[in-house]
Amino acid sequence: MRVTPYWLTALGLYLCTCGPAMAETPAAAATTTIAFVGDIMLDELPGEEIRQGRDPLAPFNEILNTADIRIGNLECVIATKGTPEPDKPYTFRAHPRTLKVLKRHFDAMALANNHSGDFGPGAFAEMLDLLRQQQMPYFGGGHDQAQAHTPLLLERNGLRIAFLSYNEFFPRSFEADFDKPGIAWSEDEQVRLDITRARSVYHADIVIPMMHWGWEDERMASRRQQQLAKLMIDAGADAVVGGHPHVIQNTGLYKGKPIIYSLGNFVFNGFTDKVNNTGWLLRMEIDRQGVRAWRTFTADIDKSGTPHPATNANESCWERGQKEARGCAR
Repeated sequence: MRVTPYWLTALGLYLCTCGPAMAETPAAAATTTIAFVGDIMLDELPGEEIRQGRDPLAPFNEILNTADIRIGNLECVIATKGTPEPDKPYTFRAHPRTLKVLKRHFDAMALANNHSGDFGPGAFAEMLDLLRQQQMPYFGGGHDQAQAHTPLLLERNGLRIAFLSYNEFFPRSFEADFDKPGIAWSEDEQVRLDITRARSVYHADIVIPMMHWGWEDERMASRRQQQLAKLMIDAGADAVVGGHPHVIQNTGLYKGKPIIYSLGNFVFNGFTDKVNNTGWLLRMEIDRQGVRAWRTFTADIDKSGTPHPATNANESCWERGQKEARGCAR
C-alpha cells in the first residue's frame, strides 16, 4: 500500500477546500498556479551531487510539478570563464551541466542577486547564452540595462503574467549598464516605471516582482523592505516575493495584495543553524483579479544542500478576503 506523503495530502486539501467559498463568474474563473522557491546555489556540494549523477531537486519534484509555472532564484553564475571577485568572501560558479537539472524542474530563473556577478560580466554573459541555449527563460538580468529591466512574460490558462527581478544588496558593480551585461538594480523610480510598463506596454494581466533584499539572518522584514513593497503594489504589482536573508521572514498584506518577504534558502550548503537550513516553497494561485490564495511548503535542507519536504511542519495559508495569513488546516 502506498503511503501518501504529508505535504501531498496537504496540497490536496488546499486545492479541495478553497473552491466553494471562492466561486466566481465564468469570465473570471481562469486560474494559474505558480511555485516560487528561494536561493538555488549549484556550486560546491550541490554541484558535486549533480556531477555524480544525483539530483538535489528531486525530493520536491512532485510538488513542483503540480504548478503551472515554477520559478526559482539562481544564486550563482553558471559559466566556465571569469575570475572571482577579489573583495567577496564567498563566490559561486556552477558548471554548465547543472542547467539540465534546472530545466527539469523550473520554467524560469530570477537572476538579480548579489552572486550573479561573482566571476565578472564575461561569465555572466556566458550564463545568459547558456540559459538561452537550454531554452531556460530568465528575468532580472540581460546583456544590457534595457534587457535586465524587461519583464519576462509567461502565459498560462489565458493569463498573461509579467515577472520582474531586482537586487538591492551590494555589490552594485554587478548592475547592467547600457553597454555591459548584468543584473537589474533596485532603484525606486525605475522599479515603479518597470511595473507600470509591464501593464501599459506589455499588456500583462498580472505583475509579480521578485526581490533580493533585506539583511542576512533577520527574521522580520526591515522598514526598507516594507516601504519598497508598498511602492511596488502602489505601482501596480499584484504580489511581491522576496529572498536573500538566508532565513524565512514574515509575510504581509497591503491593499489586499500579499507580500512574502523572504522564502529563505532552497538548495544551499554551508550553513550549520537550522534556521538557515529551513526554506519555503510558495504555491500561489492567481486569477484576473490578482492572487486568489497562497500556501507554503517547508523544506528541510540537509548537509549537502538538498531540500526535503518537511513532515508535520507548521505551514502558512492565505485566501483572498483574509486580513492575514493563518496556519493551514491539517
